[in-house]
Parts: sequence; structure tokens; C-alpha cells
Amino acid sequence: MRGPHNIWRLIRTGATFERTGAMKVALDAADAPARLRVAARILGWPFAWLGYKGDPALPPVTRAITALGPAYVKFGQILSTRPDVVGVELADQLSMLQDRLPPFSQDQARRTLRAELGQPVEALFDAFSEPVAAASIAQVHRARRADNGREVAVKVLRPGIESAFRRDIDAFHFAAGMIERLSPATRRLRPRDVVAHFESVVTGELDLRLEAASASEFAENTRGDEGMKVPRPHWHLSARRVLTTDWAEGTPLGDIAALRAAGHDLPKLGERVLQLFLCHALRDGYFHADMHQGNLKVARDGDIVIYDFGIMGEIDEYTRRVYAEILMGFIRRDYDRVARVHFEAGYVPPDRDIKEFSRALRAVGEPIFGADASQISMANLLAYLFEVTERFGMATRTELILLQRTMVVVEGVARSLDPQINMWQVARPVVESYIRDNLGPRAATRDLARAAQVLGRFAPLLPEFLERRMPELLREPAAPPPPPRRGRGLAVGMALGAVAALAGTALGAFLG
Repeated sequence: MRGPHNIWRLIRTGATFERTGAMKVALDAADAPARLRVAARILGWPFAWLGYKGDPALPPVTRAITALGPAYVKFGQILSTRPDVVGVELADQLSMLQDRLPPFSQDQARRTLRAELGQPVEALFDAFSEPVAAASIAQVHRARRADNGREVAVKVLRPGIESAFRRDIDAFHFAAGMIERLSPATRRLRPRDVVAHFESVVTGELDLRLEAASASEFAENTRGDEGMKVPRPHWHLSARRVLTTDWAEGTPLGDIAALRAAGHDLPKLGERVLQLFLCHALRDGYFHADMHQGNLKVARDGDIVIYDFGIMGEIDEYTRRVYAEILMGFIRRDYDRVARVHFEAGYVPPDRDIKEFSRALRAVGEPIFGADASQISMANLLAYLFEVTERFGMATRTELILLQRTMVVVEGVARSLDPQINMWQVARPVVESYIRDNLGPRAATRDLARAAQVLGRFAPLLPEFLERRMPELLREPAAPPPPPRRGRGLAVGMALGAVAALAGTALGAFLG
């Protein structure tokens, strides 16, 4: 119920950050101005005693986030991939949110397995370990199947996770509504729609049968891709609250020292992570939307193992083509082309000046091309991107939030492996390949053939349709065509989403 009682939840959120000392750490990481620090102190200090205590053994921000609940943990996971935005120290503290949260008991996991699969653990598995990883939604046990001896990973949802998420999402809805009412300028960012989108994503993540289906589809799409592996689901050992897959053997991608000791080429791994994501997003339109280090390993042969398919993203073919053109425009530094594509697709309101928009994009892109990766200030870039979206009246496209957020996360993962990675250079071959296959003469021929097939399927219905509708159409006065409605803006979307991926903005994390 999205009522005023959520004010209490929001007050406890601020109070928890104040009580655990996370408020100061967060403000320092954001380099907040003095006025904001004073306001936060005045508003937070009197209510500090109302905050959750959390685990004193954890660092302040991690302590506050884990005490507040799973929805807050999701935001922390995203920020943990961006040391260039929140600082190296804070990113290291937040990295434990990826797969090192406190586990629940093995007895509880066994009870869940029996309830979901209808048999005791001993009848299904010869071995069933203590939790090997624990995240915000579930924890994972290593097991060995009793029927064939195969090593598997058994994922079990946390007890009460559904109600905990509903409580957090309820408060987020309330806060978003208050923000829109108190600050009309924020409505173009559509905070309520953003929260609704986040809610739909989380709801899907709480049904592990859907995750099994996503893993199966993703494995089929990528079966020809070199340099990666996908654990397959074991359907008869999976249910709504339990998922069993192949065991993913390898070194965690976040363990840089272990990867280096094993002799892996870290810059090559960074390139592959980014190129795999772009390939899946552009070629398939179906991509892993939670590609932080906790969901990636490196196998002994150097292949990247991708797992945990609770959050997947999907974009239609039209959007992929427009996005590829925008990416290519940035790669070639053709800002007039990028601006033109935005206006042609209706992503920027038509009453804005296209040349001015082109210059704004140049101001974003050029400093990145001329600077070493370590010299780029992501905080300053983020601030400027917000100015651009406001100046040109660009509205948030909620269907692209997952794409934008994932680009931010993947770019952060790539930079953790190679801080000097050239994002434009790495992306270029993938984007050029997509454009060659989908925007050239062969693609036009393929589109015409597809249109002819559709027309052929409906051709038998056309005579009846015309006989029934033509008299009505002849009697009715012609109505003026409606104004184009496809995407009033991209908000931190196409051009800015491209920059988010290739330049490292954390805007997607802010929206995700």
C-alpha cells in the first residue's frame, strides 16, 4: 500500500545511513557541496537513533545497505562496479554485495528444496555443501547429482525475500511520487515509471523458473560465440524457489590478483567482456543485464563463464539499428550524424535546434577522445550529461533503462581489468559488423522479403477487410494524422547511453 506510512520507511533509511556513519562516507564519495552536507547533518542527526544498527563488522556504507534490505543491495551492486564514480575505497567496500552477503542456514535451504522439489536433499544429491556464495536474492550451494554424479550449482531463494522486496518497492514508489510532486522539473526523468520498471524486473527475478528459461534461451543464442561459456539449467531439479544448473568452474572476474597469477591476459579479458555484451545487445537484442564481477568467472582455458540470469534485457530491432548508427557516429566523431539520427527518430523534441544539440554532443565526446582513461572525470561528465538532457527536454525511456544500466556496469568491469582500455576502439569492430549486416543493401533486401512474407500471410484477408471497411471509410471525413509519438526523448538514452557505455557515465546506475 503506497500510503504515508512509507514516510517512516524513508526516515529510517536516512537514519540508518546517519547511525552507521554511511552518510558521511557517501557524501565524501560524491564530493557533495557544503550546503548539502549541512542539510544532511541537520535532517539526519535527530533521527539517527531510529536507524538500523546493521553489522558493526562491515564498512559503513555496506553495513547500512545490507541492514536496509535487498532492493538497496541492488543499487549497491551497481555502484560497486564504478570506482571511477564512487572512488576505489568505497567500490571495494561495496563489492562484497555482489556475492558475499551473510547466508541463511543450510537447514532452511534443505527445507526449501524439499518443499519445492518434493524430495529430501539426500534423495537428489550425493553431496550438498554449505553456501558458497550469498547475494541479495538467493544463495548458492555446490552439489553432486545422485543419479549421474555431475557437479551442479543449486540456487535457493532467501526466506521472506518476496515480502522484503515488496516493502522496499512500496517505499520507492512513494518517494518517486513525492519527488515528482515537490519538484516538477524531475518529471521528465519519470521517476515513478523508473521505479515501476525496477519492480517488474525484480518480480521476474523472484521466480527461478523464469531464470532457467532465460539461461536456456541465452545459451541457444550464444552457442556459436567463442571465448564464453553458459551453464545449462537442469529442469527437473528446478522450481519457483530453486534453480539447479551446471557448476561454473573458474576464477571470479573480480579477483584480479588470482587472474594475474593464473596467467590470464587482463586487457584481453576486458575487451572480451565489452564486446560480448555489445554483440548480444546488437545482434540478438537479448542480453545479460546484471553483468557485474559476481556473475562472471574465467575458466582455466581463458573463456568467460556467464551465469545468474535473473535479470535479462531485450530491445527491438528498430531500436538496435538506431542505436548502432548513434554508436558509429560517436566512434567516427560525426556528431552531426548522431544529432540527425536523434531528430529523425523523434528522440529529441523537434522544436530544439539540431546544430546546438550536435555541439552539446561534441562537448561530451571530444574530451574523451583526447584524454587518457585515468584523466576522465566521470563525476564531471555525469553532471554535464544531466545538463544536456534538461536543456533539450529529453525524457526517460524506461524500456532502455536496463540497457543503459548494463552498459555502465560492463564498462566498469572492463575498466577494473584494464584501467586504460580504449572503449571506442574495442567497440568499433562489433558495431561495424552489425551495421554491415543490418544497414546495408543486403539488409534492405532482407527487410523487403520479410515484408512480402507478412503481406502474403494476410493477403487472403484483404478482400473481406476492404469490402467491410471501405464504405465506412468513404463516409467518414478524413481525420488529421496524429503527431508522431515514437519516443519523445531518450534521456540518458541513445547518445547518452552510448556515452555511458563507452565513456563510463554512471547515469544508468542512477536510473537503474
